[in-house]
Amino acid sequence: MEKILFLAHTETDGGLSKASLEALTAAKTLAGELGCGFGAALFGADVADAANALAGCGATAMYGAAGQAFGQARYATDAAAITALCQAVGATIVVCADDSRLSRAVPGAAHRLGGRVDAHVTALAARDGKAFLVRWYYRQRMSAEMTREQRPWFVTVSGGVFEAHAVTPGQAALTAVDVPDATSRTTVKDIIAPAADEQTIRPDAALLFVAGAGWTKKQADGQPHVAEAGEIILGFTAKAQASLGSSKSLVDMGGEGQAILPFLSHLHQVGQTGATPRHPKGLATCCHGEEPHVVGWRFIGERRAVNLDAGCGWAQGKCDVLYVADAFAVMRAVNEMLG
Repeated sequence: MEKILFLAHTETDGGLSKASLEALTAAKTLAGELGCGFGAALFGADVADAANALAGCGATAMYGAAGQAFGQARYATDAAAITALCQAVGATIVVCADDSRLSRAVPGAAHRLGGRVDAHVTALAARDGKAFLVRWYYRQRMSAEMTREQRPWFVTVSGGVFEAHAVTPGQAALTAVDVPDATSRTTVKDIIAPAADEQTIRPDAALLFVAGAGWTKKQADGQPHVAEAGEIILGFTAKAQASLGSSKSLVDMGGEGQAILPFLSHLHQVGQTGATPRHPKGLATCCHGEEPHVVGWRFIGERRAVNLDAGCGWAQGKCDVLYVADAFAVMRAVNEMLG
C-alpha cells in the first residue's frame, strides 16, 4: 500500500502558504482515492504553529524538522531536511507545492533517495489502485496523463488548481526528525526585498493585468509616452492590487534599442516562453492576442482585452470581452474611478 506524504515548509511568520494548503488538498484527495491514509511533514525554523494549524487535516501522523538552519531557503539544508523527513516516514508518494523553494530542493532529495519527481502537476487521481497525474508540456500546449513505478515519487502541484484546505487549528502530535546533514557553507546575512506596495508580481491577486508593446509605441500625436504609460500601469496595479504581466515583445524590446517600461523584467513575462498564471480574471491592454501570448492565458478564468484594433487576435474568440478603445484613455478613467 502507498504511503502518501504531504510536504511543506513554513513561511517567515511560521504559517503555511496558500500554495501549500492547496497541495494538502491534493494529497488528501489522492489518499482518499487510493484508500490509504496520509502523513504530513514540515520543515522550517519553528514548525509548531504550522503543525497545530493542521491538527484537524486528517493526517495519520505529523513529522517536523525544525531549527534555524531551515529558516531560510537554501538548497543544502532544504534538501537534507526533505531527505530526512521522507526516510523517517518511508513515504512512497510525496505531494508538495510547486513553489520556488521546493522546486529547487525536491529534485536533489529525490536523487538521494533513488526516486523520481514530476513538476507542474495539474491533477492527481487513482485508477485500479494506482496513482496517476496530469501535467502540461511544451508550454501548456500538450496535456499528458502518466504514472510511475519508481518510488519515492515526488509530485509538485501547480498553484490555483486545487482548493486551499480549510485550516482547523488544534493541538498536533508532532514527531521531531533529526537531520544529520544540516550544516552548510552558505550563511544568510540579510534579505533585501522591495516594500509590499512595490511588489508587482502577486500570484494570489484576483486580477492579472498584462501590458503589451503598444504602451511604448507612438500614440495619436505621433509621439511615444512611455513615462505616462508607466504611471498609468503602476497606478492601476497599486490601486487594484493586481498582478502585473507583460508580453514577450515588450520585455525584449530593450535589447532592440527601443523604449521600454523599466519596471518590467522576464519575471513578468506571460505566454509561451513565460508564465502561465491562474488568476480568476485577466485584462490584456495593447496586446494583439497572438497565439504565443494567449497560451499563457489558458488558465485565466475571465479574459478581457483593450485594443484599438478590432481585428486583433483577441477578437478571434480568444477573450470573453474586447474593448475597442485607446488603453491610455480607458486606464486613465479606471484609475480616476479607483481614486
